[in-house]
Amino acid sequence: MVAMRLIAANWKMNKTISETEEYIKNFIPLVKDINDREILLCPPFTSLQVAGELLKDTNIKLGAQNCFYEKKGAFTGEISLDMIKETGASYVIVGHSERRHIFGEDDELINKKVTAVLEAGLRPILCVGEKLEERNSGITFKVVETQLKIGLSGIEEYIDRIDIAYEPVWAIGTGVPATPEDAKEVHSFIREMLKKLNPDAKGDSRILYGGSVKPENASEFMKYEEINGLLVGTASLDPDSFSKIVKSF
Repeated sequence: MVAMRLIAANWKMNKTISETEEYIKNFIPLVKDINDREILLCPPFTSLQVAGELLKDTNIKLGAQNCFYEKKGAFTGEISLDMIKETGASYVIVGHSERRHIFGEDDELINKKVTAVLEAGLRPILCVGEKLEERNSGITFKVVETQLKIGLSGIEEYIDRIDIAYEPVWAIGTGVPATPEDAKEVHSFIREMLKKLNPDAKGDSRILYGGSVKPENASEFMKYEEINGLLVGTASLDPDSFSKIVKSF
């Protein structure tokens, strides 16, 4: 089992700069004594700078929700990894299902982003997962396998520096999570896939579960050693709620 589990908050398009400031000031004392797991906040781009300043010298890491793979240039509206890095962020979420299915990001583009995150010296969290119709068609493993193979193409030797988040699309924001047993099964498959892609890897990749995680069900997922952490959406928007998830196991 990996040494330290990761509990990550993905705020998505929520919280202004002032709301971020208020949240972090309330959240820090709630988790200040926790050092046996990594805690990660991923606010919107506009809040990264102030979050980075407030989280300095705390036990809470900072991450971005997305990035672009080019270093600079005529890419209106995009954010480079140098911009992200300067805020103090150390993680970047890549290939979230909303980026895939709302914004049309394909596996090849996601692979470019994961590669760029590694080159920038940051740690990517690569998201994978199936849609409801894919699950009902019995092709969950095939979908996840394809996302992993293409998403990690050419960078298999760096697998130990990459975390994976399994987020079944049908469970995100619906209030209907996968069962812990379902998640465990897919996590085991992902671990086997990572071993196949790089037999020499140490196994330092953490495989997180994401999809309608709440304080009430977090411990049910975390009782399985195959589940190395959580990627939390809606329930991370309240500092008290997210702190309960962080402390749930």
